[in-house]
Amino acid sequence: MSWKFSIMRSGVAVCFALMTLSASHAATSLDDLAGGWSGSGSMKPSDGAWERVRCKVAYNVTKPGKSISLNLRCASDAYKMSLSANIDQDGTQLSGNWFEHEYRQGGKISGTNSDGLIEARIEGETVAALVTIRTKGDHQSFVMKAPGSWLSQVAVELNKDAK
Repeated sequence: MSWKFSIMRSGVAVCFALMTLSASHAATSLDDLAGGWSGSGSMKPSDGAWERVRCKVAYNVTKPGKSISLNLRCASDAYKMSLSANIDQDGTQLSGNWFEHEYRQGGKISGTNSDGLIEARIEGETVAALVTIRTKGDHQSFVMKAPGSWLSQVAVELNKDAK
């Protein structure tokens, strides 16, 4: 596996991490995310066919209403990833950092969270992607676009795990 391929996978991991950062109404608190989320979807390499992917995310509220940490695991037939992130919210603004443990890459997260819609940008040394997440109740849809990346598109549906 090439070094560039590994770094691009790390960017995909952080995109998945952003999947569940939206509350079902005006986003003034991250507290509703506490616990586990899981789901599946598909991804499209720039030079290949769509491939199925499965994800699980565990959230821990670190500052009620303002900050959350997460641990993410995703897998397909071709790869796996393990990511941790710390994300803060100030008003509707999101900021934070991420680190992918399998490929040892990290970077920054920035964006907005308002009325169940997150629009974010993830960046690393060689990774950049735009992410849109829509949340309604205990369901989320996630779309990532990373033109020029080995992984050009991702679409995933997640549900909050029963308590």
